[in-house]
Order: sequence, then C-alpha cells, then structure tokens
Amino acid sequence: MTEQAPIYRLISHMKEHRSTMWLATLFSILNKIFDLAPPLLIGAAVDVVVMQEKSALSNYGYTDPKQQLIILSILTVIIWVLESLFEYIYGVLWRNLAQTVQHELRLDAYSHIQELEMAWFSDQSKGELMSILNDDINQLERFLDKGANELLQVGTTVVIISAIFFYISPAIAIYSVIPIPVIIWGSFRFQSRIGPRYAEVRKEVGLLNALLSNNLSGISTIKSFTSEELEIERVRAASQKYREANRKAIRLSAAFVPLIRMAILVGFTATLLHGGIVTLNGGMEIASYSVMIFMMQRLLWPLTRLGETFDLYQRAMVSTTRVMNLLETELTIIEGDKELDLTKIKGKIKFENISFAYPERDEVISDLSLEIKSGTTQAIVGSTGSGKTTLIRLLLRFHDPSSGSISLDGDEIKGLRVKSLRSSISLVTQTIILFPGTVMQNIAYGKVGATEEEIISSAKVAEAHDFIMQLPHGYDTQIGEGGHKLSGGQRQRLSIARAVLKDAPILVLDEATSSVDNETEEALQKSLEIISKDRTTIVIAHRLSTIRHSDSIIVLDDGKVIESGTHEELLDNKSQYSRLWNVQTGQR
Repeated sequence: MTEQAPIYRLISHMKEHRSTMWLATLFSILNKIFDLAPPLLIGAAVDVVVMQEKSALSNYGYTDPKQQLIILSILTVIIWVLESLFEYIYGVLWRNLAQTVQHELRLDAYSHIQELEMAWFSDQSKGELMSILNDDINQLERFLDKGANELLQVGTTVVIISAIFFYISPAIAIYSVIPIPVIIWGSFRFQSRIGPRYAEVRKEVGLLNALLSNNLSGISTIKSFTSEELEIERVRAASQKYREANRKAIRLSAAFVPLIRMAILVGFTATLLHGGIVTLNGGMEIASYSVMIFMMQRLLWPLTRLGETFDLYQRAMVSTTRVMNLLETELTIIEGDKELDLTKIKGKIKFENISFAYPERDEVISDLSLEIKSGTTQAIVGSTGSGKTTLIRLLLRFHDPSSGSISLDGDEIKGLRVKSLRSSISLVTQTIILFPGTVMQNIAYGKVGATEEEIISSAKVAEAHDFIMQLPHGYDTQIGEGGHKLSGGQRQRLSIARAVLKDAPILVLDEATSSVDNETEEALQKSLEIISKDRTTIVIAHRLSTIRHSDSIIVLDDGKVIESGTHEELLDNKSQYSRLWNVQTGQR
C-alpha cells in the first residue's frame, strides 16, 4: 500500500480545525484578489488621463475626467481597506491555527510516547525524541504560520494574472505564462531532490541533540574523568555532520530562486517587448499595456519567493513524516478491560511458567513459577543479571512475557486496565527519578490532591522529615533538576516518602536503601516494617541483612529459582544463599 503524502497526513490530523483552515484559506485568497486590484486602478487612471471623456469609465455614464478620478480614488480607498482587513483576519486565523496545531501535536505525540511499551524506548534516542517533540513540531508551526498562506497567495496570483492577460491579449498572455509551467515542474523536481537532503538534516540534528542531552546528564562523569576535550571533539564531529547535511540542502535550495528569476525574465521580456510593439502599432490601448507591465511585476516577486516557500514546505513535510510516524507507532501492550477496586485488592501474586527475553538478547527469565501470598513480604536475591528487576518490570507490564502468565488476586494482569494495575503498586527503585520543583511537590507526586499533613507524615515514615526541615526553605526548597541539590541518600528517602504517600496495596522495593548510610538504613528498616504490614511487599536487595526477616526469600540464578525458604531455612541448606550470607557477614 502506497504511503499517504505528508500534506494529506497533516490535514487528516487537523480534521477538527478544517473550518478554521478553510476560513483562513478564503481570506488569504480574498486578500490577494484585492491586493492585485491597484494595477487595474493604475491602468484605469492612465486611461482617464490619456482618453479623458472617451475612457472606459465613460461607458458607465461618467464622462467628466475629474469625476472619473474621484470614483477611482474612492474605489482605491475601499480596496485598500478591505485588503488590510482581510490581511488582518487571515493573519489571526493562520497564526492561531499554527499555535493550536503545534500545541495539540506536541501533546498528542507526548501522550502517545507515554503509552508505548518500555521495549520501544530501548531502541530510541532521547535526543531524537526531543528533536521530534520540539524542532519538528516547531517546523510545522512555522509552515502553517507563513508557508501555507504564501502558497495560496502565489497560486491566486498566477490564476488571476493569467486570466487578466488572456482577457487583454491572448497572444501576449501566451508569451507571459510560458515560464509558469516550467516553474511549477521545476518546483516539483526541486521537492523530490531536496526532500531526502532535509531528511538527512533532521536525522543529524537528532543525533546531535542526543549527544548533547547525554553529555549534560553525565557532566559529573565527564569532569571526573577529565574528558572535556574528548567530548568537545565528539560534539564538534556531530555538529560538523549536521553542518554538512545542511550545506548539501542549502546548495540545492539556494539555486532555486535564481533559476525561477531566469524563467520569469523570459515572460517579463516577452511582455515588455511584444506588448510594446503591439501598443505602438495601435493594436492595444496604453492603459492595457500599463496593466500588463504592472501585473507582470506583481507576478515577479511572489514567484521569486516561491523557492523560499517550497523550502519551508519541504522542511515541514519531512517533519510531518517524522511526527506522524511517531504518532502511528502501534502499541504492543494491549489494554485489558477490568478496572481494579484498590480498596479490595488483597495482593496475591502468581507467576506461572514465565519466560522472557529482551529484544536480540538471551532469555532473562526461563520457565519461572512463583506465588506470593497476600500480606506477606517476599524477598528476591541473586547476582546481577539474574532477572530480579525484570520480574518487577513484568509485574508492572512494562513488558509482557513471551510465555506464561502473571495474575493478581486470580485475575491475569493482561486482562486489567494498565493504569489500574500500576496504581495498585508503589515502586521504589535504586535509580531515583525526581522532578524539578520543591521537596513537597516531589513527595506529593505519589498522590493527587495530597494534603500537607499527609505529605509530612509520609516524610516522617521515610526518615526524611528531619533533613527536610534543615533545608533552607524546608518543604518549599527547590531541589533542582533530578534532585541534584540533594545527596543520594536524601533523594532515596524522598522516593520512599513518595511511595509511602501513594499507599498502594502492593509495595515493591528494588534496592530501596542502597544509597543510605547504615544508621539511616536501620531506621528505614523499622519504618518499612510498619509500611509493609498488612500489604504485599516485594523486596529486591543485595544486602541480605535488609531481607532476613522476610516471610519468604527466593534466590534467582540465570532467570530461574534455585532456592526458596525463610532466612534460617536457606542458611541450613548450605548452598548459594548461605555462601552469600557468609561473605557479607565475614564468616567465610
């Protein structure tokens, strides 16, 4: 099936604004019609001055030349007022439409990105996505703001002037309009050749954005390894590729306007020379000849801007393709229909014969079965890469298993609404994500509409209240992007407070105390015992001291459960868990 042209994809997405688009189109055309009227008035004025009582206006009963000039003056005022009014109206309509479409496209694209599964993100560049959400959508806004109106007005100019020329003198009109088909053909040829070059420009700017984004995120690592010069060279190389891609596009686009000028020169010269000879021989009135010369000039300037307009159009169409391809990316995580009642969730979780592999990698989980009883604390331990965190990602439906099933209180999670499922789980990970804003806003992220008292209570449970009160503005302290103004332990305690505030029936702690000191960890352990009471808790930990009191512990290795039991039972087994415990307690 042939892919739909980008302009039709864009118009199809704008279907809710078609009435505004048609109205803006109408006023753009009306503005250009009235804009082309002055040369006709000039021709009429020349006719009055030369022919006087015998001018064309005398046919309408106005024989006095002064009266004729007054009429032309009144018409001039009316035409200029209407032209200005229509220009104001189309300017407001096109600009508001551009801003609205830009706003909606950005929200639609961002909303769609949030719906896509985590596996999709593993193949994407953050910089590339930022380029689409910002640069490409802004490019569409620029086209709708200026380019669409320019194309309409150029088209209207060509049609009206051609009609006037054929009315005045079909023979001269043929000479005048000969260049127009050549210009249109050349414009389409230009589009077909410039399109791939602009696609390359968008690709290179995406790669450059990705590099800059990663470098700014990892600035502390760059400084600690004194790699500033290396990174400058990498940015220089990426920026140079972007520059070269632009140069290739510029070389072609810059040649377009001069070529158009040469084509127009043919038509203008033919009109000037042939029309002048016909007029000198008495075959055409001076007024008509004046109109044709002035009109040819009015045709000249819009067509010289055609290259710039097509350039803007082609950039916008490349951006449209990128934005629409993103919007049309299919969701592979299919929503279920059942909505959970959070107040009735017991928290019984069952993994049955689960297998899973990340794209183009070996299996991480292999035929794993595990049942977690409601209201109990299940610990998961194992070496790096054994599949601990992957289990949690499967439970949250960040990914779906390749085989097997996962159920919550007897309901397979694929049949549940994804938002409902994730609302039932509070997650605290080792990788802490905080957002620019205040301490209070970051804790409140766990619950919409949380009161100040609830936020403070959650902070106290997470052993965060004391350090918060020592900050310059307490709970109103700005933490900076990613919480960089806080220590690792402080960020982790805020993330725990956020999970406490969410108060979900299932609590997942993935290395939740890895960034705190021993004293704070001990205090947090007591708090977590309180939090986990009467709710299902899953704890992933490398420090075995943090999970020794769990109701059940499983040991994962190569995606399989190799041991399970209580802390004491596993120690008695004298196997892997026992060896890990002896290493960590110095008993080996």
